[in-house]
This record gives sequence, C-alpha cells and structure tokens, in this order.
Amino acid sequence: MIILPAIDIKDGLCVRLYQGDYAQVTTYDRDPVQVAQRWQEAGASWLHVVDLDGAAQGRPVNTDLIQRMRRETTLQIEVGGGMRSLEQIEQVLALGVERVILGTVALRDRALLEAALARWGERIVVGLDARDGFVAVSGWYETSQVRATALAGELSRLGVRRFVYTDIARDGALSGPNLPALREMQQASESALIASGGVSSLEDLRELAQSGVEGAIVGKAIYTGAVDLAQAARELEKGV
Repeated sequence: MIILPAIDIKDGLCVRLYQGDYAQVTTYDRDPVQVAQRWQEAGASWLHVVDLDGAAQGRPVNTDLIQRMRRETTLQIEVGGGMRSLEQIEQVLALGVERVILGTVALRDRALLEAALARWGERIVVGLDARDGFVAVSGWYETSQVRATALAGELSRLGVRRFVYTDIARDGALSGPNLPALREMQQASESALIASGGVSSLEDLRELAQSGVEGAIVGKAIYTGAVDLAQAARELEKGV
C-alpha cells in the first residue's frame, strides 16, 4: 500500500483543517517545501498536496510552492484544489506533478471531466469527499444529494481509473478510517481507491492495507507524531 503524506497549503503555510472547516485551522509549518523534504527523508515516495486557497477560490493559487516541491524533491506528487477548467488542469500538470485530483467539476461539469480523461487519462484522479455518504463540493462548503458510491460507479464506467475517497467526519479527527464506507466504495467500482481521513495509528494503516486499498493519505497523525512515517513506509510500502 502506498502511503501519501498530506500537505495542505493555506496562505502559503502548511496547515491542517478539522473536518474541512476553514475556521478550524492548525498551522504546522511555515514552509510546505521543507515539510515535503522531511517526508521524503522519512521514506515517502508520494505526496498528496491540497491547495486549500484554490479549493475555496475555484482556481489554482499556490502553484509557486507546488513547483518548488517538484524542483526540490524527487517525490511523486498529486495535487488537488480549485481546478475548474482544462486550462487550469494543464497549468498544474505543467508544474511537473504526476497527477491532479478533480473534485467539484467531476460532479458539476461532466463534459470537462470527459475531456480531461480523454486528454490525460490516468493522470486524472477524482476526489470523492463524502459527508454521511453524500458527495460534498466547493471546498466542502456544500453537500450534494448524490451518493458517493453511485457517483463512483458512474465515473468508473466513464473511464476514471482512480478515486481519492475522504470521509469528512473523520478528516483531522484521528478517529480511525471508515472501513465499512471504504468497502462500499470498493464494491461500487473497479477503479483503484486511495483512502483519506481518520488515520490515527500504525494499526489503522495496517487495517487499510488489509482492506485492499491502493493507498492511504495521512495528515494530522504524522504531524502530531501519532504515526511515525518512516516506520509506516518501511512496513507497509516497502514490506520490510
């Protein structure tokens, strides 16, 4: 299982939100690039970057920082937050990142998603963020009436090869991943699944690995020290 340390960027800082609430922000470092380098030194191979300002404003904002991460690490990088057009997707991919994560547009602009898949294929990942099983959009400000499992099945048939699934109630709460919801998502589509939200311990990561997900995003747990990233990467990603 791939472990993807998360770097959430707001106002140029490395932060974590509690359950996606922009009013509940904890700042962990003033330089997200140094954080990326730290996670690389710990043994990470991938980085999950979220442009929180971009998600709120509906356009990429922190591209300079993401470009520095690309230049100053050898990590593979996926980026989400604020991409609403093909031009914006192209702008972020041109930074040299491996893949981008689309959220709101996957629900609201199917034509754009289809065009992005046709053009970039597996470099397009869809982020399905759910609150009580229903998809949330626009930086989690709004909850739709669309079930995450139904949307996953539909988009998988459309050609989406990979989903990042976030249970918002677990995000930043260190309360453990929502394994039943992840099982439902796995049953709903044939696409690869990356789990996000709630990881609080190495045991949580072991359970996720046993569940068969492709990857797990870890945020608050590695910032607070609840999970030792180096140990987790050695055991679960490298099989040592």
